[in-house]
Amino acid sequence: LQNGSDIRGIALEGVPNEPVTLSAGAVFFIGVAFARWLRSKGHSAPKVSVGRDPRLSGPLLESAFAAGLIHGGAAVVHLFGLATTPAMFYSIVLSGERGDEGGGGGDYIHDYHLPYNANGLKFFVAAGGLDKPDIAELLQTAAAAAAEAGSHLLAVSLSLDPARLARLPFLPTYSASLRDLIKRGVNSPANYHFPLLGCHVVVDAGNGAGGFFAEQVLAPLGADTSGSVFLDPDGTFPNHPPNPEHPAAMASGAAAVKASAAELGIVFDTDVDRSAIVDASGREINSNRFIALMAAVVLRQHPGTTVVTDSVTSNGLTDFITALGGKHMRYKRGYKNVIGAGVRLNAQGEDCALMMETSGHGALRENFFLDDGAYLAVKAIIEHVRRKQEGAAGGLAELLAGLAEPAESREWRVRIQHTDFKAVGGRVLAAFHDWGAVPAAPSSWSLESVNHEGWRVNMDEGEGRRGWLLLRQSLHDPLLVLNVESELPGGAAEAAVRVAAWL
Repeated sequence: LQNGSDIRGIALEGVPNEPVTLSAGAVFFIGVAFARWLRSKGHSAPKVSVGRDPRLSGPLLESAFAAGLIHGGAAVVHLFGLATTPAMFYSIVLSGERGDEGGGGGDYIHDYHLPYNANGLKFFVAAGGLDKPDIAELLQTAAAAAAEAGSHLLAVSLSLDPARLARLPFLPTYSASLRDLIKRGVNSPANYHFPLLGCHVVVDAGNGAGGFFAEQVLAPLGADTSGSVFLDPDGTFPNHPPNPEHPAAMASGAAAVKASAAELGIVFDTDVDRSAIVDASGREINSNRFIALMAAVVLRQHPGTTVVTDSVTSNGLTDFITALGGKHMRYKRGYKNVIGAGVRLNAQGEDCALMMETSGHGALRENFFLDDGAYLAVKAIIEHVRRKQEGAAGGLAELLAGLAEPAESREWRVRIQHTDFKAVGGRVLAAFHDWGAVPAAPSSWSLESVNHEGWRVNMDEGEGRRGWLLLRQSLHDPLLVLNVESELPGGAAEAAVRVAAWL
């Protein structure tokens, strides 16, 4: 069930060849394990908040997990019901600010943008999300607890003290904090409490958990949110995948902006830890564009800061950040890797205010290094209103004027058949490095000097044009992944053919 720093599995029957792996019983014992893990870390009477996205399996897994927590020794369990990943972490931060005794953690039951029959669990404590070793320990403890209980799960569940359980919707509290951020960020002398009067912003929540942003954050501040789409939670996700990387999600957000003549659009993923923007013209601002937008905002506030991204960002983004006086560190895929690199840079004394992945995961130092799609949307809205007040005609798109974009951006995936796919992939990458470092590779190709993941090759495409390719290993799957960007039509496919011939 381990998937890096999360737990994932199939929670519902009904899809051929996809048996249930994340059952209510398994989740019960994972709850037992999390409570015991918190106690082992010094929380003598842990308090735990539990939230979920709208997936169909969510309510049952929420109840099973809560029962496991109480059986494992949690003093209090707060069930938030429908919530978001960032809201779960904020609940822990708020608890610490209030000086609540006992300490504890949070859990969010969701599975990103995967199909409706999947689900998963993500865990938090005050220091941030749990990491891979923590998840491995949790699952080992859960297995031991299951063996200990034998076949008496029902009896164990029914013997729990219901007084230690409370339903406590938390999205209103989280929404109030976001509203306060917008008020302080805009700081309107005329309409401090209604800073979005005269602004038309639409939200496409993709039937995930993000509908609250239109109803509980934007509208109370005076924004016109008419034209927003798919705000109602629906665990079957009937309209499009709630995923800012997916073309259908971005096309839906752009269509909503154009149909309602809105100034701005926000597109969220299922659990609102990722987002993307659409400008008034319908231009989709995700991936490299969204990182560039946030870098422009952050670099004005923190001149010279370092921006950490994943490994597949464009040459144009590096040039954009550098032109604004910033530094660009291109690191690894995986939002935890990107954020972790930024945390380490700050600990070493290097200013790093923004960590962001092309997937839409983005964290700011000012926001506890938390990847929070709603927080990024708030920053974009504040910038939009600020520019509007200053009379800037180009809106947010004007900030991206210096971002050069490739003619093509493609990705290919090559499956590794061997069971020891990590070792095989490592050998292939070592051989690719050796091939790229000698004249056997095309003479116009040269290895990037700094690589944190796989090997990136710069391609001289003539007349000042620069492309690149990156061969890397998938974080979790038996795959080699080839990413290619080219400034020539057909250039990406041509580069991929050369790599395929070598493979």
